[in-house]
Amino acid sequence: MAALIRCEDLWKIYRLGDVEVQALRGLNLSIASGEFVAIMGSSGSGKSTLMNILGCLDQPTRGRYWLNDVDAAGLRADQLADIRNRQIGFVFQNFNLIPRTSALENAQLPLFYRGVSLREQRVLATEALCRVGLQGREGHYPTQLSGGQQQRVAIARALVTAPSLLLADEPTGNLDTESSREIMAILDQLNKEQGITIILVTHETDIAAYAEREIVMKDGRILTDRHTKSTVSLSGPEA
Repeated sequence: MAALIRCEDLWKIYRLGDVEVQALRGLNLSIASGEFVAIMGSSGSGKSTLMNILGCLDQPTRGRYWLNDVDAAGLRADQLADIRNRQIGFVFQNFNLIPRTSALENAQLPLFYRGVSLREQRVLATEALCRVGLQGREGHYPTQLSGGQQQRVAIARALVTAPSLLLADEPTGNLDTESSREIMAILDQLNKEQGITIILVTHETDIAAYAEREIVMKDGRILTDRHTKSTVSLSGPEA
């Protein structure tokens, strides 16, 4: 498979007064199109910094980052915003839904920023909600939905632009066990049946077990990087 992501000698350095914090230290990474990768590590390991750079939300201090053979490390802010809108879907721990907006309208939002017609927005958002099992809930507001359902809306919003890359940052962190399994089953299905590349940040080993590759970070570097044979079914981890 072709490489969707390539990072070469990636550094991210923050300055806090006179103190220099090296969040990433010469990191090298390649992720093929269609992979399902879990990134793990303790607080301060650099996994969130890496996720921000992969999502074109931040840029490295030095080094190179290619996404679909485009050197994103050298792009302007408006160019990065265009890549985020057209190629990347985001799923966050806190859902980030607009409270007084329906599930359908939340799912439409990326298409609104892309300038898609209202009619097409509604059609594509309805299809995305159906893909995550929320048909019939289009008119519900976030307060009328469970945590798991809210995260499904967030996934639909991420899918509505047909991204090549889906970044999920602790997507089950605020969910109970059953809802977590449902969300991971959806992500697993999107990866296996539709070939969407998924990068998942998590600190939970049972959630990471859904991925076929596990990267563990420490002190801004990759500590281990291994391919695993997932033993997780769509109903949850095997005993």
